[in-house]
Amino acid sequence: MSGTMIPRGYRPRLGLYSTQHAISLIKRTFQDSLSGALNLKRVSAPLFVDPSTGLNDDLNGVERAVTFDIPSAGTDAAVVHSLAKWKRMALWRYDFHPGKGIYTDMNAIRRDEDLDNLHSVYVDQWDWEKVITRELRNRHTLHEAVTAIVGCICDVQLTVRGRFPELGGELLNRDVFFITSQELEDMYPDNSPKERETLIVREKRTVFIEGIGGALRSGRPHDGRAPDYDDWALNGDILFYHPTLDCAMEISSMGIRVDAESLSRQLRISHCDSRRELPFHKMLLNNELPLTMGGGIGQSRLCMLLLGKAHIGEVQSSIWDEGTRQACEKAGIQLL
Repeated sequence: MSGTMIPRGYRPRLGLYSTQHAISLIKRTFQDSLSGALNLKRVSAPLFVDPSTGLNDDLNGVERAVTFDIPSAGTDAAVVHSLAKWKRMALWRYDFHPGKGIYTDMNAIRRDEDLDNLHSVYVDQWDWEKVITRELRNRHTLHEAVTAIVGCICDVQLTVRGRFPELGGELLNRDVFFITSQELEDMYPDNSPKERETLIVREKRTVFIEGIGGALRSGRPHDGRAPDYDDWALNGDILFYHPTLDCAMEISSMGIRVDAESLSRQLRISHCDSRRELPFHKMLLNNELPLTMGGGIGQSRLCMLLLGKAHIGEVQSSIWDEGTRQACEKAGIQLL
């Protein structure tokens, strides 16, 4: 079932070929800016992993991974949902030290995603991860990284506007408004989490909502998070106001990762104690893996935001339902 909505009077500001040129410019300049700001080295990453390792991301715990067998290897494989756990293992294997990290292109298939203007079954992100010390496992470190990423995004917007002045419109706000998910619930107790996000970004434009995964005083979390990568007390989402759709657009989910203590606690809360026997989780509980922070930054989402696009299909090639295709065709929106 499609949730696609076409804004009244919407017309793309860039044609097909200019859009492709702009996408290339955004991706080249952003990854260079990100790697410099956070001291990251580019690495290659897998499209699929062995399910028995525990390395795949379970997202909200209900999404089904795309799996297939590899007869010559005598094993099965699962297409990644994200690389949150794989990156941490890679930092250990590659012997990275505090203050340094990695980034990579992450491509995933999320077959159970509900399709709408912002969501596709194909996911493309810049995934990043860096080693930190125990002394840096705090909100100040998290906020510094958020501010650096937002600065990179705003710098790229200026570069793109210089090349394509016809994009016009207001510039993104560099000043991040930090708020916890509990504070946001207290502000808008009668609204859903997604409605709260839109209300706060309409006012503040650029927002970081922190503390996602654990239950709030209402008894419900702001949003779901797997229990075995982010520390729910030290994570969050970067949101920008997207004028074209008049909504909050999540560009990045990120956080300081679990240590042995927070992993054990979150596995217990989530009734996922069986994962303690998986290789990745055993290493974490035995303090064998480095302390890290990291996240994912949506590539297509960022292109949508900076180019003022109304549908993610304008900046990536995927499969859409008939209702979406007809609505976009009627509105003159060309899906890639």
